[in-house]
Amino acid sequence: MRPLTEQDVLASFVNAGPDELRLVELPHDFPLVDWDHLDFFAWRNPHTRGRGYLIAEHDGAPAGVVLRAAEGSSQARSAMCNICHTMQPGEQVALFTARRAGRAGERGGSIGTYICADLSCHENVRLAAPLAPSEMRADVDRRIDGARRRSEAFVAEVLAG
Repeated sequence: MRPLTEQDVLASFVNAGPDELRLVELPHDFPLVDWDHLDFFAWRNPHTRGRGYLIAEHDGAPAGVVLRAAEGSSQARSAMCNICHTMQPGEQVALFTARRAGRAGERGGSIGTYICADLSCHENVRLAAPLAPSEMRADVDRRIDGARRRSEAFVAEVLAG
């Protein structure tokens, strides 16, 4: 992912109005982000636990989405994140919704998906690689590429309205 400034991040949001943009808080380690190792950028609001943000490439430019985590926790023993496709304990995967962009969002349209509760999908696909003696680097690369494609597809769905 290309490096983003704070202004780039704020300008990227496709489903946020001025009031919501005032609530955006970047992660504390934002100045230290290693952009060369990110396929998309996602974080939870440090002070508002129910808010999250995801920025992925769309048509060659960064497109950001404001996310809201569902209240409560899952009763499932385990769940799979729809972005990184990793199995997690149920309480570590949350339903996130995003208001659609444009007129569809103004009319209340939204889209939701299950994502790692801490939005660390870009790290999860890289953890403990390779995971098994028979697993090859290509398998890890496929997981990384898959997470990138699924994050971009989610952003595209928000934009599709």
